[in-house]
Amino acid sequence: MNSTELLDVAETAARRGAKCLLDWVDEFRVSEKGRADLVTDADFASQKAILNHISDCYPDHNMLGEEGLNKQDGDSEYRWVIDPLDGTSNYVHGFPYYCVSIGLEHQGELVLGVVYDPNRDEMFSAVQGRGATLNGTPIAPSRFLSLDQAMLVASLPVGVTGRDIAIDRFLRVLPEAQTLQRTGSAALNLCYVAAGRIDGYWSSNLKPWDMAAGVLICREAGGAVTSIENAEFTIENPSILATNGTNIHVALQALLTETLF
Repeated sequence: MNSTELLDVAETAARRGAKCLLDWVDEFRVSEKGRADLVTDADFASQKAILNHISDCYPDHNMLGEEGLNKQDGDSEYRWVIDPLDGTSNYVHGFPYYCVSIGLEHQGELVLGVVYDPNRDEMFSAVQGRGATLNGTPIAPSRFLSLDQAMLVASLPVGVTGRDIAIDRFLRVLPEAQTLQRTGSAALNLCYVAAGRIDGYWSSNLKPWDMAAGVLICREAGGAVTSIENAEFTIENPSILATNGTNIHVALQALLTETLF
């Protein structure tokens, strides 16, 4: 298929989904899928807008989305992986760090990704083998070499407790980094690694739709993506470590995989 056409469809779908998010800002209702795991009317409205546009263009393509979307037509080689609102808790609280994320697989391989931040009007995009861009301008990771120079971000599980391994890892890295944050949007975190705004990001609790687009964008920009345990990365594995690809990657892996007390 024509990659330029696919990218245009993805970017248009992302903008339509994001418009729903902005339209619902003062109108949404919130419910919990689990403890501290929020979903809003805006999530569903955004997913419907995205699904409608992609389905109009490619009615035979498969779809996987956060809000119960799982369309499988066995003959198609394509699957869209959609997060209509990555950063729902931020959205609910009016914290402007959330986005729409749309990835595309061909025969199980990531070939396209877009992540759109409607608050900054920033469209991160990548097509396999063609690099990554922000609003059409090529991006690349930072070149910092050590943790004491690095700005890092981590995701913590929804409803995390003090005994969780994620807390141990966070505290282990904290004194070694120049700064360590928790932001609430995996997709944007991956794009920020790609664009050199942060130097590393990790999580052990993501879903395919959280990272499909961001992983391709990060890799195409020149970043490194593995599992925390240094295994080959797949979007079905909730463990991810994404960095600028310098010694920071190796240093973080060593810290994150130390034997726990």
